Amino acid sequence: MENNGETENTFLQRRSFLGGSLAAAATVASLTGTATTAQAAQGTRGTPAGLKAGAGRAPIEFPSSLLPLDGFTTVHDDLYVRILLVENGPRRVALAVLDLTSISAEAIAALRTIITKAAAVETADIIVTVTHTFSAPHVQAAGGSAGAALYVEQIKQATSTAVAAAVQGLRPARVGFGTGRCDVNVNRDVLTADGWWLGTGEAGSSDKSVGVTRFDGTDGEPIAVLANYSVQSSVMMESVMANGDLPISADLAGATARHVEEQYGDDVVGFFLVGSCGDQAPAFRSKRYTIDKDKNWSQTDAKDAGWILLTVQGERLGTEVVRVAQTIKTSQGSETSAVRLVTGSVTVDTMPSGHPTGPTQTYDFSATGSAQAPIWALRIGEGVFVGVSPELSTDTALDIRKHSPFAHTAVMSMLEGGAKNMAEARSYARITYEAMDSSYARSAAETLAAKISDLLDSLH
Repeated sequence: MENNGETENTFLQRRSFLGGSLAAAATVASLTGTATTAQAAQGTRGTPAGLKAGAGRAPIEFPSSLLPLDGFTTVHDDLYVRILLVENGPRRVALAVLDLTSISAEAIAALRTIITKAAAVETADIIVTVTHTFSAPHVQAAGGSAGAALYVEQIKQATSTAVAAAVQGLRPARVGFGTGRCDVNVNRDVLTADGWWLGTGEAGSSDKSVGVTRFDGTDGEPIAVLANYSVQSSVMMESVMANGDLPISADLAGATARHVEEQYGDDVVGFFLVGSCGDQAPAFRSKRYTIDKDKNWSQTDAKDAGWILLTVQGERLGTEVVRVAQTIKTSQGSETSAVRLVTGSVTVDTMPSGHPTGPTQTYDFSATGSAQAPIWALRIGEGVFVGVSPELSTDTALDIRKHSPFAHTAVMSMLEGGAKNMAEARSYARITYEAMDSSYARSAAETLAAKISDLLDSLH
């Protein structure tokens, strides 16, 4: 068992990688503008108006020459690229979901080029997000090393295969929404003798709801099932096996999506859309923090035994997704077939990102600048998917849903490659890991939530 004085160097290095995403997000915001509709391709596609959908997936291959990479030495289960195409008349939108922790702006641009060419989707109508598994190598700039370049090529190849399958499967569709509940997440903020730190905060805010969206063909056969849930995919994060291996894994998001796909068969693609993951961890993790009766914290690693924790929690969440999906009645009508993507941004205060290694009772959260925080909102019929780059906290996501005019609102983190935490006010008052780890200053989350509310009102 590790003691309080030891730190997780690899973990901190991997988390610091996300710091550069704030600048990337600001660049995206400058390109999209504020609360303006993304421009679709002009003209018709030669088909009558009505909802169409197609989905595809492909694994990211790791040839032996690519490993070790970013500390990872072996592959436990495949990372996937999954792509959903949704169309209504001349408007076609693509949602690309990758089993990665984060992804560079350079790689995102390459993926957009591939999707645009293969699926005739305007670059502004392509939403890229990651499942935020911590058991995947970061996607660095291709020019950084031969390994980084090969990794990007493997991701591009998987994207090409996935989008080709989505195009081939594009057909008239119906859509429906449902909500379930699953208790596999927990607030990770706990009070220690030295201040707030990471652990299992059973008394903290935690959203157990599972948002499920199902696309069917007009024959009633499912095309895709989307699950929106608030949790980091970190069951196996930093867990080193008994033989010294650090395995690659799609973790909880991957296990959930695989369960859905196994239930429905090869023709159905399961998507995991990560929600407010900033303060939400899996209830059971292989490498975990524990707090004793005197509020002292320590850490231990279950190593190989941790895989059963992943299997059980993925199966539990996946089972609830399938249960809800089976209750959904998909329909096709004027309201159901509406597809609209808008983007916006809001100016928020920023501060230097910290590198917390343990709890503290004092911290300077003074704002030193400002940045544009981009927002994406996709309306599909009676439902809406709204997302941002940073990891949101539960209270922020709950506030967004509370003020949304849509009955079915999926709140997503980690869009456009992802960014570090955007903590809520209480987190700054407590001096939590999320607040110290953030590049955003106090009130940023509340400002963002208010802007999202206005954006959703404009979509309704």
